[in-house]
Amino acid sequence: MGSVGDGLEAGNARWSFGGQTAQQFDEHVSKSVPMYTEGHQIVCDLSDFFLSGGSTCFELGCSTGELTAKLALHNKDKEPARFVGIDLEPAMIDLAREKSGNLKLEQTDFVVDDVIQADITNADLVVAYYTVQFIRPSERQRLIDRVYNALNWGGAFILFEKVRANDARFQDITTSLYNEYKMAQGYSPEEIFSKSRSLKGVLEPFSTQGNLDLLARAGFEDVLSIFKYLSFEGFLAIK
Repeated sequence: MGSVGDGLEAGNARWSFGGQTAQQFDEHVSKSVPMYTEGHQIVCDLSDFFLSGGSTCFELGCSTGELTAKLALHNKDKEPARFVGIDLEPAMIDLAREKSGNLKLEQTDFVVDDVIQADITNADLVVAYYTVQFIRPSERQRLIDRVYNALNWGGAFILFEKVRANDARFQDITTSLYNEYKMAQGYSPEEIFSKSRSLKGVLEPFSTQGNLDLLARAGFEDVLSIFKYLSFEGFLAIK
């Protein structure tokens, strides 16, 4: 086990969202992913185009419910719009429910379930914010297919992912710049190395084209890249 920063430890290829990770998750991820909070605002602003009174929005892999809560607050005048956060880790969902309760967000629900098999239907918006990259590659197409089928016509899927470069040179450049970014956030080289080792076989990013191919095979014909920072990208796909 090695320190990955923010009081968290993880072993080689053993990164987990369970246990004590939930308590430190919001701080850790906001420092580890560039423009993490700004991405939340992009998602909320985009929701204006797809949600109305009576709409249902799902967040797949909602972790502590931070983005689900922001979406609910952003759309609070669109009651009875419903916001459902789904995550596999009970500790994450416990925090999400606590956060939602403190904010008195009655239109939110949080469910402990595997996003691969969770009940998602009649949706006007589905969000996967740095979630699919942790799904086994062999299962990703099935998940995206289910998202497409769950959406109402004209509904949208917002997908944010870490992406790998097509060329080794570009991958070296983005990895180097990303490591410098993390050091600027206060992480030591040892913590950065330990985090990288812990994610082996856990986080497996596709390329930009790989993600576009997933969306196209599911049936999405209208797809736009809405965010890009080094190896982090957001896509808007409309059914």
